[in-house]
Formats: sequence, structure tokens, C-alpha cells
Amino acid sequence: MHLIWLRTDLRLHDNTALTAASQRGPVAAIYLITPQQWLAHDDAPCKVDFWLRNLQALEQALADVNIPLLIRHADTWEQAPGVLSQLCRELKVESVHVNEEYGIHESRRDSAVARALEADGVTFHSYLDQLFFQPGSVLTKSGTYFQVFSQFRKVCYTRLHSALPPLVASPKAQAVLDLQSDAIPTRVEGFAPPSESLRALWPAGENEARRRLDAFADEQISYYKDERDFPAKPGTSQLSAYLAAGVVSPRQCLHAALQSNQGEFESGDIGTITWINELLWREFYKHILVGYPRVSRHRAFRPETEAVAWRDAPEDLAAWQQARTGLPIIDAAMSQLLETGWMHNRLRMVVAMFLTKNLLIDWREGERFFMRHLIDGDLAANNGGWQWSSSTGTDSAPYFRIFSPLSQSEKFDSEGLFIKHWLPELAALNKKEVHNPEAAGGLFGVADYPRAIVDLKKSRERALAAFRSLPSRQEIAEHE
Repeated sequence: MHLIWLRTDLRLHDNTALTAASQRGPVAAIYLITPQQWLAHDDAPCKVDFWLRNLQALEQALADVNIPLLIRHADTWEQAPGVLSQLCRELKVESVHVNEEYGIHESRRDSAVARALEADGVTFHSYLDQLFFQPGSVLTKSGTYFQVFSQFRKVCYTRLHSALPPLVASPKAQAVLDLQSDAIPTRVEGFAPPSESLRALWPAGENEARRRLDAFADEQISYYKDERDFPAKPGTSQLSAYLAAGVVSPRQCLHAALQSNQGEFESGDIGTITWINELLWREFYKHILVGYPRVSRHRAFRPETEAVAWRDAPEDLAAWQQARTGLPIIDAAMSQLLETGWMHNRLRMVVAMFLTKNLLIDWREGERFFMRHLIDGDLAANNGGWQWSSSTGTDSAPYFRIFSPLSQSEKFDSEGLFIKHWLPELAALNKKEVHNPEAAGGLFGVADYPRAIVDLKKSRERALAAFRSLPSRQEIAEHE
């Protein structure tokens, strides 16, 4: 008997560890419910619910090839070695197979499990699966991890041209085992079920992920570069939650994109090229997680920015979290997050810059809040995005680049359609007034909409002053 330990790889097709395990002989699948670990990692209730719903769909898919899916509980990952060792003894398991995950806690967990199993004579095998390239294999000429995305992307393109990662064959049906699948829980204590309207936005299962990918590649990808920045348009793939849970693989995404562009990475359809770049951004941030472990520890990638004098402003933070800042594009974006578990990517940058620059509140507050609400929450991507926006991260925006919520709103939601959808109290305003009700004159309190909590011009100057006063990276190094 062999075991596949499922984590963020909830799919039957193109699953490296699952196929490898099935090629060795009879295989069963195991998934660990780890509620205290999920709470410690700020996993959103809607994300946990999405995992459970995808497990139900996966159980059916596995049943079609006679692979039972077992469920075990381990409050934290520290209990994983004991729980898995016990299961291996019960089932006389010879080998356990996993797809690699990244981050300090994930690496420690897998090392501890491997040691415990190997002490019992069970071999532990891990595979590259959620990335195109093994972290540590895409390096600068001096042998260090890239810190600038454009340079990283260039090397990735060269590698992909010479060796495109192939799709993995799906496991064949095996003989029926004398082992029953376990019931998948419909909820986990500590994680309130999301609304039915939110669930309906994110149907579970590989078939839905594949449907979205095919529809995007067939109908929308060519318009991606032109339309992805406009939140009122259906310009994005809506695949991020499926990628984060591993319901679809990055290889499947890459192959679908290339198929729509005659196999080209850097020429042909500009929309396809732009979307492949987004897959490589995802890759980049996971490599950063491995190469610079401090970002897993809530530390700034750029050490000198640890000295930023962030404001302790609980009322401003609460207004941002509750979508009542008085800046319509910010509040509409936050409303979208609270109601759908997702936020348009352009707006993720806009609200992050507003929190960290205009309100001068620590990026870690925003990173944590996003993780607690995002159905596609992913440590590497979320941390990377927040640190980019706050000018503390890799490939970081210069500190003096500060998005103006008003100009972003006017540029990317010029008709106010997105704002009016999420803030219906502003529906009566015209397309000029809706971006800045205060400037419309006498409209304070329109339908109880709040006044802006901050003066954008003054707060921008405050942020510039806070960043200008930082020590240089060289000065930090000299004092370490």
C-alpha cells in the first residue's frame, strides 16, 4: 500500500505525487484537517469551506479510479508526524508521496514527517508540482535568488523555451481496495460557513476549474492586457482560488495559454503573454519565500524599511476594514472582498497603497486582514503584493510612487460602474461626482456615506517624509 498525502493539490489530473504513488501499486489518499494551524495562518473561513467542497468533488473523482480518500484530524502540523505514522502502521504503508509546499512551517512539517516515517521504515517522497522550477534552480550569475522580477522572468522564459514542463498522466483505475473513503466534514470548528451567495461564486471541483480555464483561454485571454485593470469588466480568469487550492495546476494553465497562442511565449497575442507573466509572478513570489525566509516570519524583505514609523491608528484601520473610508474606490473594493472573498488585482494594489501610504499603517495589518478574508489567500502572493505596495518588498515600487485613489478610480472605473455596484448609496451621483462625493459640494452624508477619513495630499507628504527618513540599506548592514 502507498499513500498520497494531499495538501494544496486537490485534483486528480496532472497531480505529480498522486501519479507517482499510483505507479508503485495500490494507493490511498489522506487529507489532514488541521484547524488550529489554519487559524494560526489566518486562513479565511471561505477558503476552508472551499477546500472542504473541493475535497467532496475530489472524493468522487478518486472513487472513479478506486482510490479511497481518508480524513484524519491533527490540530496543528506538530501532530502530523504522529497521525501519519499511526495510519501507515494501520495500513502497512510502504511509501508516502507529497507535492512540495513552500514556507518555513511547511518545510519543517514535511521534514518532521519524513523523519518519523523513515524511522518506521516508510519512505517519504516529495515532488515539484505547484511550480515550473525548483526553488534554487533559477539563480543570478552570482548564485543568489533573483530580487527583480523582470530578470527572473527572462531566465524562466529561456528555460521554458528549451524544456516545457509536461502534463502528468492521470492515474489509471486500480483494483478495488478493502478500504472505505471517509465522510468529508461540511464545516470545521472555528470557521463559520460563508454565505450561499459567496459559495455560488466559487463552485468546487476540477470540472469547474477546467471550464473557467478553457473559457478564458478561448474567449477572453486576448483581451487580458487591455481589460484586466478595469474592475467592472470580466477581464480576469477568476482562477486564483483554484490555483491556490491546487484544483488546477500551473502547468495546465500554461499549456492552455500556449495552445491559444500557437505555442509562443514572447510573441503573438499580447493578452496571452501578459497572462503567462502573471503565472511567472506567482512563481517568483514562491521562490522568494524559499530564498528569503524572513518574509515567512512577518519581516520586511528590505531590512531598512523595518524602521518605518507606522501609525498606531485603530480607528482608521477599522474604517478601512469596514469599507467606510469615504473614498469610494477603496470602500467599493473592500466591500467586494467582504462579500465575495475576492478582490480585483488592480484594486488590491490601490487599497494596499492607501492603507500603507495614505494612512501610514503597517502593511502586516493589511496582509493579515486579506488572508482572513480571501478565498484565494496564498502566503507568497499575498505577502509579495503587500510588500510591493508598501515599498518594503522585492522589485519594490520606489517609496515615492503612491497611487492616488481618485486618479486610479477615474482611470479604471471612469463611469463609476464598479463603485455604484458595491456602493449603491452612491448610485444617484453622476460619473464625475461618484469618485469624490466631497468635492461635489454639499453632498456630505449623501445616503449616509462618510466623509473621507484622510486628506490625500497631506497624507502623501507624510508618507514621503516617513520613508525619506529611513537609514540606507548600507547603514543597516554596517550595524548588523
